[in-house]
Amino acid sequence: MMNSEMIAAVRAVELLEQYRPGEGFFLATPERTLLAAGVRAALPAEDVAGSARPLAERVDALLRSAKRSPQDVPLIVGAVPFDAARPAQLVVPDVVRQAGPLDFGARGAVLPAAGSAGDAAAADDAPLPLRAGAYELQPVPEPAAYAQAVERGLELLAAGELQKVVLARALDLGSAVPIDIPALLERLARHNAHGYTFAVDVPEQRTLIGASPELLVSRSGLQVTANPLAGSVPRSADPVEDRRRAEALLVSAKDLHEHAVVVEAVAAALRPFCKKLRVPASPSLVHTETMWHLSTVVSGQLSDPSASALELALALHPTPAVCGAPMERAHAAIRELEPFDRGFYTGLVGWGDANGDGEWIVTIRCAEVQDRALRLFAGAGVVIGSSGEGELAETTAKFRTMLRAMGLDEA
Repeated sequence: MMNSEMIAAVRAVELLEQYRPGEGFFLATPERTLLAAGVRAALPAEDVAGSARPLAERVDALLRSAKRSPQDVPLIVGAVPFDAARPAQLVVPDVVRQAGPLDFGARGAVLPAAGSAGDAAAADDAPLPLRAGAYELQPVPEPAAYAQAVERGLELLAAGELQKVVLARALDLGSAVPIDIPALLERLARHNAHGYTFAVDVPEQRTLIGASPELLVSRSGLQVTANPLAGSVPRSADPVEDRRRAEALLVSAKDLHEHAVVVEAVAAALRPFCKKLRVPASPSLVHTETMWHLSTVVSGQLSDPSASALELALALHPTPAVCGAPMERAHAAIRELEPFDRGFYTGLVGWGDANGDGEWIVTIRCAEVQDRALRLFAGAGVVIGSSGEGELAETTAKFRTMLRAMGLDEA
């Protein structure tokens, strides 16, 4: 994956402790924890937006130019927006450290509250210090307007213009005190052991932070893995009801159709790159603390070793899980019906090295943080059988990943 000279043998939890916004990139996955700092080289924003060359080609060229020796294997980290024609935030860091997966079993809370005694964050579920000031919450759009947008999406489906469209809404929160981003990241990581927790510096002194359940694609040597999620239901605190919801999701015609649309698109995008591709006939269930999801693990073997993880990711992006189908028409509907720019939400976050290996995660269950303000995002797939009320409930449940990490639980 990376040049051994760039790796320090440390515990994963120490990398989490050492993350600081504005100074680095953090990613925790079920297999590894990665912390990058400094900038050896960066892909110019104007080059990303204006060049006729594909982004993956420009990144490959940047990685080649950043090599310090024949044995050096630099890597790139960062984020790509939902609209891949917009500038990405990708850098070759000076220093990269990695460890195994995060394990909180041997010690308590990682980070003390900023400016407080070291035991202030000792309780796993204590509210973050940023709750010291009251939040002002502003839905974008208002819930009723979002439900109307879903109904408009259903009209487009009924007219035969779309198979699916994913419509998102945002929640703006203002705090009386600066947001403690490291503490928020620690809370997300603690409650996302089986997913992908990340923090990325993005323009205008903002931090993209989240706990995504969804791997877009990874590459290790010739092995490729994608794990699309589509078809979801909120979880219940009652174990019996929770199991009933999970079992109902597995047989839901609406959700199985939504999932099949995504899996077919993922397989179609990967097939030209692979000499072997395994696509399970039916999905399985995965869960976060707040949601059940239909999941399919698509795996393959590359026919061309020059295809990098980022090239594969961009061939997949955006999947119907975050955009819809057909893609161009769904993208147009999103521009018409969503009253905000998604930015990096439903884009990609991850890493790729000069050998072509890497992991790219779908940026969902996330927020953009700037000083005392956060913008949270959540979306839902609209297909035949959807309803404004149902998708409003689904997005409310998806907000809870971030809200619970902030000591809140209402959207």
